[in-house]
Amino acid sequence: MQIGIDSFVATDADPVTGVAPSPAQRIADLLEEIALADEVGLDFFGIGEHHREEYLDSAPTVLLAAAAARTKRIRLTSAVTVLSAADPVRVFQEFATLDLVSQGRAEMIVGRGSFVEAFPLFGLELDDYDELFAEKLGLLLKLREHTHVQWSGSHRPALTGQGVFPRPLQNPLPVWLGVGGTPESFARAGTLGLPLMVAIIGGEPHRFKPLIDLYRQAGAQAGHAPARLRVGLHCLGYVADTNRQAADEFFPGHARAFTKIGRERGWPPVTRAHFDALLGPTGALHVGDAETVAEKILRLHRVLGGVERFGFQMSVAALPHAKLMRAIELLGTKVIPLLRQKLAAV
Repeated sequence: MQIGIDSFVATDADPVTGVAPSPAQRIADLLEEIALADEVGLDFFGIGEHHREEYLDSAPTVLLAAAAARTKRIRLTSAVTVLSAADPVRVFQEFATLDLVSQGRAEMIVGRGSFVEAFPLFGLELDDYDELFAEKLGLLLKLREHTHVQWSGSHRPALTGQGVFPRPLQNPLPVWLGVGGTPESFARAGTLGLPLMVAIIGGEPHRFKPLIDLYRQAGAQAGHAPARLRVGLHCLGYVADTNRQAADEFFPGHARAFTKIGRERGWPPVTRAHFDALLGPTGALHVGDAETVAEKILRLHRVLGGVERFGFQMSVAALPHAKLMRAIELLGTKVIPLLRQKLAAV
């Protein structure tokens, strides 16, 4: 199982001290975090894409390219690329270039995005939400298969055989499909034979088992080998030296972030009781000491019928840089060895 981190490069002030890093300092901290993740053996680092004041990830390939220059082995991915609001030609060119810069370590996770700010920003209609994504995904997959493409659609000028350059080092360039909770999205990923990245930010993750089964069934019906139908999870998580420390440090920023989002989406405010319930064995938060977190990941691996990639989303809790660095160190030196040991014993 691959273990890594997904970051939105959040800039909110520390909810305890009220201190917020400058944008330049937050970017410098991010690059240190990715370099440490590479050093301690994490498998991947992902950068999201948002167009909101509180996140600095509107240009993920720029950040990933900077990280490529400071790392040697860690895979560098988006988390996710909002393909509905982008030009697939430019997306492909940017990630192909990143692949060359990183010597074959680039990946992308594409999705429709959980926020909608990109649509008016780039002059797109929200009513075309799914149609935009389906059309652009089809073009992106053609671009990674062929240098010269004949293509026409409703939301972009046609391609009539033009060459799209550069070509990536990896062939094919890895593309994962990021999904939330709609059955259609899971079935689409399976039919296309794309690896699946499931975002789980609340509730009980075992409820995704029927949807993951649907993904695998759709993939099998489309003739894809089981080994091609890989499942990854993007989850909220944080590791500290003790369970109590991890919970107490993660809760304030988590509660503030999700209460704010809740005001936009009609969710109730986050309480400590609700947060603590999600820390239990079946809850969605992977927050605790190394042993607790490793055991919880292993449980999900069993319940969901096999998980090949697990990404920790820590940045939304507005944790200070030093605490993020300690969490990364613990992931590499404690959680990954524990997981490998437990998986080998299964």
